[in-house]
Amino acid sequence: MANVDGIREIAPEEALRRLQAGAVLVDVRGDHERALGMAQGALGVVREQLEAAPAAVVPDPDAEVLLICQSGRRSLLAAQALHARGYRNLASVRGGTTAWAAAGLPMLRPQLDPDFEERYSRHLRLPEVGLQGQQRLAASHVLIIGAGGLGSPAAYYLAAAGVGHLRIADDDVVERSNLQRQILHTDAAIGMAKVDSASARLAALNPRIRMETVRERVTSANIERLLDGIDLVLDGADNFPVRYLLNDACVKLGKPLVYGAVHRFEGQVSVFDAGRARGSLPCYRCLFPEPPAAADAPNCSEAGVLGVLPGVVGMLQATEAIKLLLDIGTPLSGRLLHFDALAMRFRETRLAPDPGCAVCTPGRPFPGYIDYVKFCSG
Repeated sequence: MANVDGIREIAPEEALRRLQAGAVLVDVRGDHERALGMAQGALGVVREQLEAAPAAVVPDPDAEVLLICQSGRRSLLAAQALHARGYRNLASVRGGTTAWAAAGLPMLRPQLDPDFEERYSRHLRLPEVGLQGQQRLAASHVLIIGAGGLGSPAAYYLAAAGVGHLRIADDDVVERSNLQRQILHTDAAIGMAKVDSASARLAALNPRIRMETVRERVTSANIERLLDGIDLVLDGADNFPVRYLLNDACVKLGKPLVYGAVHRFEGQVSVFDAGRARGSLPCYRCLFPEPPAAADAPNCSEAGVLGVLPGVVGMLQATEAIKLLLDIGTPLSGRLLHFDALAMRFRETRLAPDPGCAVCTPGRPFPGYIDYVKFCSG
């Protein structure tokens, strides 16, 4: 038994004996930490709550109180705080829950398979994610349009994060010119369907997730089938007709759309969620009521693109997607993020809903899908 700043530190085995003899054992870790396992018989009270109102947990200041955390540091600080509040019979468990478990003492644990617990261990330690959030990701369904420059990094990180169901739609095949930026694919995959190449690489990264490949061009005829059962859409398209189609369908069906685009050395990212917040948040058409002229917006094969640029933008899209699925942080809804790779500078533009928008104006019925190729070429 050690004594640190007037507080006893006891071994886990001694703590168990004192607990069985009537002492109170309090686990002061966060809820997300205790959800992964705690000493059997312990009370779970976050340290800050315990220090603010200890009498609500242990009314008798003469009672023997044992405090435990993950490694022993927080429990020691909590014991010192309770000592200052008049508690006289205190001890901190040396080595915390880690030492308790290593000693083989009784634990209350959720039924998690070892692969899940180890694979997502860094997420599980985050209060904003934790076990509940990771299970939420596992139950999520995301549609990725395009397995190219933006879809590649986004899909990698969504698969690694444990998003349980990825549906990838792309009708193209892998070409050698893709490999400079489309990191899902390898030289050996040249000539292979991009969705098949993507599926193989993502399954190798995380075999827990379910991959659904759709080797089709996205059109008005199949868009609602592609969106069926989907929680969120990630736009990795490289052309305006598909962007406008995605926007209109997401507004109609109330799906959040994570937008990304790249051109030479510059990229853009935003979240368009007008379908769930009409009149409060903009859609893609609020930003671009009409498509730019073809001469003003050449594609990558015509204008070129810095190979790492889609990686930056695709990672930002994946970040926004994870935040939306977990309902954490502040999404880019109503904001357009610009990235200039040459200057290494980000800037932000505020976006407001267009009260005259043809698609997302509150109370206006959906106008129907149009000939998007003709719309974007006119």
